[in-house]
Amino acid sequence: MSFTSTFFNDTINLLYPVVCPGCGSDSLSAGQVLCFDCINEMPVTDFYLHEQNPVERIFRGRLPLISACAHVYFTKDSAIQNMLHRLKYGGRKEIGIYMGKLIGEDLKTTAPGKSLQGLVPLPLNNKKQKKRGYNQAQVICEGIASKMNIPVLNDVIVRKKNTETQTHKSRAERWNNIEGKFELSNAAKVMNKHVLLVDDVVTTGATLESCGTELLKARGLQLSIAAFAYTTL
Repeated sequence: MSFTSTFFNDTINLLYPVVCPGCGSDSLSAGQVLCFDCINEMPVTDFYLHEQNPVERIFRGRLPLISACAHVYFTKDSAIQNMLHRLKYGGRKEIGIYMGKLIGEDLKTTAPGKSLQGLVPLPLNNKKQKKRGYNQAQVICEGIASKMNIPVLNDVIVRKKNTETQTHKSRAERWNNIEGKFELSNAAKVMNKHVLLVDDVVTTGATLESCGTELLKARGLQLSIAAFAYTTL
């Protein structure tokens, strides 16, 4: 790299420092998304190693799944919350790619992971996607795809109309808010395939259940679910 390029990059970093999205530290090496402290303290679940883990239990009796997991536990006022906030509202797409790579590393050696044939991001309503510039679930899928060499299927299912925010709603209220809001738009693309439905966070599972129910209308489809974070909040 030339002296001019080095000087330019150093100046940009000084004026607009790249900070860790978890804790705000500026002690990041080139290409790092998280600082080493946040990486070492990440509350990893290992759910992908265990059948009947807490995420799978959410959907028991609600959806026939091959597997379900989340990479980390979510807690309020944590590095995980900061990461998700910056992904969704701060334009930090690289955080979603990083999250997806972690999920991909989890899944690629498991039996359910080895049989996956497609990644389906949970659709975002048009208003939110236009405001954010992207669907965070799709970005996470891109990270998973980079580790597992599985296609991201963006045109399989769509949201039919906008829904209210799910924050602070009960399970019943969440279900009433999203029931029937998804439409299978390209069933042939997932017919007789094992696909992974992906979101950033799973709480009650109401939205994923509604979307998964619609996906399962495709003949012969087998369904698994993955999220970056799991919370009981």
